[in-house]
Amino acid sequence: MSPVLLLAAVLAAAARPAAAEPDPAVGEWLTADGMAHVAIAPCSYAPAKACGAITWLKDPAGHPNRDVNNPDPALRARPLVGVLVVRDLKPEGPGRWTGGQVYDPKTGRTGRASLQVLSRNHVRVDGCILVVCNSKTWSRVDGTSP
Repeated sequence: MSPVLLLAAVLAAAARPAAAEPDPAVGEWLTADGMAHVAIAPCSYAPAKACGAITWLKDPAGHPNRDVNNPDPALRARPLVGVLVVRDLKPEGPGRWTGGQVYDPKTGRTGRASLQVLSRNHVRVDGCILVVCNSKTWSRVDGTSP
């Protein structure tokens, strides 16, 4: 390649806008009880919002792997892997999301949710069902940093 063409290629590459960095909340997280991994990513139906789906379940004896506590009887046989447990979080700033919903497969209840990145390897998920609120810290699964 001639030096002029090489220089033109370098200048063209430098002029392209850099790809946007993913939000620090994006990735796969181990839940506080160690029983599941949840992948946080843009919602497929609304990319400006964040959702979280179960991607892995620890399967000890007696732990259901189906959505047996869902209030909708038609959904009780569905596998938990793939279920959205966090949805419709709206960005408040890098690593801060509010205004969403959290679904607890252990109880079948849905409530308000927010999420905040505490560090590169930890997020806090806050959920309120009725007037009872709870915070859980999830840990990043190795190899999923943005």
